[in-house]
Amino acid sequence: MSFSDLYTPGFKSRNRDHFAAIIRIALADGIISKEEESFINRTAINLEIEDSEVIEIKANIDSYPINPPATEQSRLERLYDLSRMVFADNIADEAEKNLLKRLVIGLGFTVDKVDQVIEKSFLEISKGSDEEEFIASFR
Repeated sequence: MSFSDLYTPGFKSRNRDHFAAIIRIALADGIISKEEESFINRTAINLEIEDSEVIEIKANIDSYPINPPATEQSRLERLYDLSRMVFADNIADEAEKNLLKRLVIGLGFTVDKVDQVIEKSFLEISKGSDEEEFIASFR
C-alpha cells in the first residue's frame, strides 16, 4: 500500500480545493511570481498534488470554487497546514510570508490581526506543536 492510499478521497479533494485556493490567491494580481511558483510547487508536493493536476488547476482555476472555512476550527486547521507548509523546507522567506499574509486574510482573519496570527503560527510550528496544541494556542 502506498502512502497516498492512506488518505480518503474526501481528504484528497479538500487538499486539491485548498491548493486551488492558494493558486487563486497567487493569481490575484494576474501573475505568479517566481517566489509564488516555488511556494506552489512545494505545496503541491506536500499535498500530493500531481504535476498534471497542478497544470489543470492553473489552466482552469475558475472551475475550482473557493470554499473558505465556515468554522473557527476549520480556519485554524488550514492555518496550521499553511504554516507547516511554509516551514516544510525550513525556509520562511519574505515572499512566502507575504503570500501567507494574503492566505490568512482569505481564511477570514481580520487584517489588523494578520501579523500577530502569523507570528503566533510560526512560534507554534517552531516549537513543534501538533495540530491540537496549535489550535488550542489560539483559543
